[in-house]
Amino acid sequence: MTLREPSFTIGIEEEYLLVDRKSRDLVREAPKGLMEEAEKELSGQVSPEFLQCQIEVETRVCRTVAEARADLHRLRTKLGALAEKHGLAPIAASTHPFADWSRQHFTPKERYLELARDLQGVGQRMLICGMHVHVGVEDEDLRIDIFNQLSYFLPHLLALSTSSPFWQGRDTGLKSYRLTIFDNLPRTGLPPTFDSWAEYQRAVNALVNVGIIEDATKIWWDLRPSARFPTLEVRICDVCTWLDDAMSIAAMVQCLVRMLYRLRRDNQRWRQYDRFLINENRWRAQRYGMDEGLIDFGRGTLVPYAELLEELQELLAEDAAALGCTRELAAASDILSRGSSADRQRATYEAARKAGASHEDALRAVVDRLIAETVADHPDHA
Repeated sequence: MTLREPSFTIGIEEEYLLVDRKSRDLVREAPKGLMEEAEKELSGQVSPEFLQCQIEVETRVCRTVAEARADLHRLRTKLGALAEKHGLAPIAASTHPFADWSRQHFTPKERYLELARDLQGVGQRMLICGMHVHVGVEDEDLRIDIFNQLSYFLPHLLALSTSSPFWQGRDTGLKSYRLTIFDNLPRTGLPPTFDSWAEYQRAVNALVNVGIIEDATKIWWDLRPSARFPTLEVRICDVCTWLDDAMSIAAMVQCLVRMLYRLRRDNQRWRQYDRFLINENRWRAQRYGMDEGLIDFGRGTLVPYAELLEELQELLAEDAAALGCTRELAAASDILSRGSSADRQRATYEAARKAGASHEDALRAVVDRLIAETVADHPDHA
């Protein structure tokens, strides 16, 4: 039987934190007018999140990364302008440099109130944001087959995206502290493997049928088959402060899915490794980002991230050409050379301290940089 080629459509969801432009702290209660204006201007593409200081946008279903970039740029720009009218600003970072999670208020929607009741103290600390990349794979069994192999690359994606080094006013020593918080929730982390779509459905239904979850949207793995769309949803990434970085990572996700389809079409597949081993790379990406390299399990050695990235770009070159995202895939090297958002946040803090700023003012300087970069059209314009 001929394997039907997926559409490889792409969609991106980003969560932002809303900060007060004067204090640079998070808003505890989002102005009602802001959400109403955002829903009017960005109908169907914006929604409140778990906490009132959070807001989520999602692109339309796009055929290309360039199309997704244009849509996400429009969403960021419009949301930034609407927030400014209320004295606020969105920041695309997975944690706020100094906000206190215990002072935040839940969004008064039944779904979020139910989550708060269920998760209790674990849920109260969920002052984190992420980026989710969807890629269209319509055939269900093919979706599960690619899902099983794609987990290997999740640490490589995380390392490029890190934007959460600070938590409640201190440098955590991690590039992605967000995952430390998120991993306390149930049904998170690296996903298991499944032999078929039917086996995956049986696993989900085992929890649905006993009333623990109502559907698969309550499964929060780093990678999952979307519960709403015929897509694979990569969820491991921190939200990228610069738009160009987000689009480079999105291009890599789209190319990885096509590459794994291409292998399957040619009766090949990527070698699968135990979650125990992939988790070691996940921790290294979480802790060090791109600084200390990842394990190449085929070679059995630690390899510098620059070398791994170059190999990955060569591996995906054919797919990038077919999908029209060669430039965006190549731009992953720019993230490596100039650093991730986590690197820039630390550099901003350290520069402010050396210039004589207090600890508190240095953290506010980090927020100022995040505000500027979130709505910048290009890194050179921040």
